[in-house]
Parts: sequence; structure tokens; C-alpha cells
Amino acid sequence: MAKTQLNVRVDEGTARAARERALARGMSVNRYIEELVRQDTGEVGHTFVEAAADFMKQYESVFAEEFDGGAPARAKPRVGEDREGTREGRH
Repeated sequence: MAKTQLNVRVDEGTARAARERALARGMSVNRYIEELVRQDTGEVGHTFVEAAADFMKQYESVFAEEFDGGAPARAKPRVGEDREGTREGRH
């Protein structure tokens, strides 16, 4: 995989911490930062899935009631749409 160079300015304390953590893990600062970014971007997807599952769990009874045992309820049309989901004025 091709590498791209990034130049990042951080305060001395952050730079020191990055060097110490990288050294403790036996890797370069570049590799350490790369791993942090990979972990962070992977967590976003995981966090979203967890939040969605939590939402569904919290509102499970509402969904069950709304959809009456699997038969979907008729959705209310959005502003500018008729019941068939088409724009008013278009036929």
C-alpha cells in the first residue's frame, strides 16, 4: 500500500506522550499514530451498530405496536406527497 506523508503539529507534551507510547509498544511514532487512527475509525462503525441496537431494544414495544405483529402500518405521507408516495401534482 502506498504511503502518504502527513505533517502534524502538536504541543510538546503530546509529542512526548506519543514517543513514549510508541517506544513502550516497540513501534515507531508513525506506526503508533497510524494504529490509533485505524482503531478510531473502526470504533465509529462499531459504536454506531451498538447505538442502533440499543435504540431498537429501547423502542421494541413501540415498533411491535406500530406494525401490529408484522403487518406494516400505513405510513403517513410526507409533506408534498400523497398516500402512494408520489409527489402531488405529478400523475
